[in-house]
Amino acid sequence: MGVAPVLDTNQLAELLAAFPRLRIGLLGDLFLDKYLDLDHRLTEISIETGLEAYQVVRTRCYPGAGGTVLNNLRALGVGQLTAISVIGDDGEGYELLRELRLREVDSAGVLVRSDRMTPTYTKPMLSEPSGPDRELNRLDIKNRTPPVPEVDAAVIAELHRQAPHLDALIIADQVTERNRGVVTDAVRDELARLAEAHPRLLIFVDSRSHLKLYRNVTVKPNRSELLGADHPGLEGPLGPVSAAAEALAQSTARPVYTTLGPNGILVVDGANPRHVPGVCVAGPIDIVGAGDSTTAGIVATLAAGGTPEQAATVGCLVASITIQQLGVTGTASPAQVLARLSDSVRSPVLDPRGQ
Repeated sequence: MGVAPVLDTNQLAELLAAFPRLRIGLLGDLFLDKYLDLDHRLTEISIETGLEAYQVVRTRCYPGAGGTVLNNLRALGVGQLTAISVIGDDGEGYELLRELRLREVDSAGVLVRSDRMTPTYTKPMLSEPSGPDRELNRLDIKNRTPPVPEVDAAVIAELHRQAPHLDALIIADQVTERNRGVVTDAVRDELARLAEAHPRLLIFVDSRSHLKLYRNVTVKPNRSELLGADHPGLEGPLGPVSAAAEALAQSTARPVYTTLGPNGILVVDGANPRHVPGVCVAGPIDIVGAGDSTTAGIVATLAAGGTPEQAATVGCLVASITIQQLGVTGTASPAQVLARLSDSVRSPVLDPRGQ
């Protein structure tokens, strides 16, 4: 099949050429993704415990959670990136700030606190005699208590300082426990007021567990987040997805982009939902970070003046590239996105009403 009719290579090239002029901010949870590369040939038996002691031969650190969105925005060529977040005054925080600086992300709005920990996903990757590395049990560091009120006040103050200078603001609401991450109820309330006062500012929310708490902002759930984890999988009809997305759009008073895995994205911004097909890829895939790369493609395209369908198409193109990068949260360059559009095979267009 050919390329999607809503976007040809010339249009995509024009949109990508506008990315360096964009100013995009991200407010929310920044994690450190820390990979430990383990060589199975060097595994020892601990004298003290008798258990296997894996040997680390390399460490790799990347900004994770909202940082993955920033990684992808930078790779896509977005000109100015700023972050608003809260991390710990610890070694993980040092590593995270260093990685942000390497990507030329303005981190002046990242608050460093001795009473918070830097959220961290530690991912041991064990080499295998044959085949790809195998990820062992992940080790997570997360804050288990709410931030003190002065932290909310500082985040809100930074939000108001930066918002007038942005073309778009992404909200990375990663933490599933309510009022344990950067985006608390107080911050959400302020976002609703800010969005109402500045309706032309694109505020785009990616929230794992708190979608229904947002107002006046564009949201991007996946199918499970929209319908619930116990709902039938991606092979099910789109009818329930469309109905739920329309209800959510009415609640938030803004568009909803529902990701459907390999089946693409359902866009709801009015009475007629539109299905944008996904991009078919061959070979092994790693879906870690796919949603974040989709967010980056959608937001950058909308901020550059693209239509909702064009933005969803770019989001699908970017994700189709990043999922082919194994053992790392991948990114996509403008050249790769252009090439993928030229070579893409689209998944079937589905009936949003499920008929």
